[in-house]
Amino acid sequence: MGQVIQFIPRSERERIRLVREARAIYDSIFPPAAPLKEQPARALTIPAVGRASVLRTDEIPS
Repeated sequence: MGQVIQFIPRSERERIRLVREARAIYDSIFPPAAPLKEQPARALTIPAVGRASVLRTDEIPS
């Protein structure tokens, strides 16, 4: 109880999925310099027209 559920439109979810898929393809072609275990946690920044959405699992508003 007390949890807030945020509505995310289907188009936004699809855009996020496509960005993640593109990033996975890019990383498979051009691997990151350090293994994922050694890299610091980073935010997923998704550019949009006139704004940027930043998604972090540890900063979800409650």
